[in-house]
Amino acid sequence: MKQTEITKLSTADLQSRLDDFKGQLTNLKLTHKMAPIENPLRIHHMRKLVARLSTELTKRSNQA
Repeated sequence: MKQTEITKLSTADLQSRLDDFKGQLTNLKLTHKMAPIENPLRIHHMRKLVARLSTELTKRSNQA
C-alpha cells in the first residue's frame, strides 16, 4: 500500500486496517518462529506498513 493510498483513506478505515495489519504481523512473527517462512522480508514490509498507517493516524489526530 502506497502513501498516496493511505492518505486517501478515512480515519475509521485507517484504524480498521491498522488493527488488521497488526494482527497479520503478529501471525507472521509467530509462524516464522515456529518454522521459517518462505519470504521473511514480508515481516519487514508489514512492519513498515503498520508504521505508515500509525504515522498517518497520529498526524490526523494532531491536526484536529
